[in-house]
Amino acid sequence: MNIERHTCAADELTWFKSSHSGTNGGDCVEVAIAPHTVHVRDSKRAAGLHLRVSRRAWSGFLTGVAARRT
Repeated sequence: MNIERHTCAADELTWFKSSHSGTNGGDCVEVAIAPHTVHVRDSKRAAGLHLRVSRRAWSGFLTGVAARRT
């Protein structure tokens, strides 16, 4: 998997939180999907650095997570 640190202006991406995050402001990961990449950041450090991975790598990650839940 190719992972790199990347900075990007907040208004360039639309970020989504997991529906499992709750409403109490707990720690959570946010994801933004771009045409060729998926961006991942810590919700508590939204202005900080975030990870950018290929859509293929993200799909593989989600497949792995789903397989462990069953």
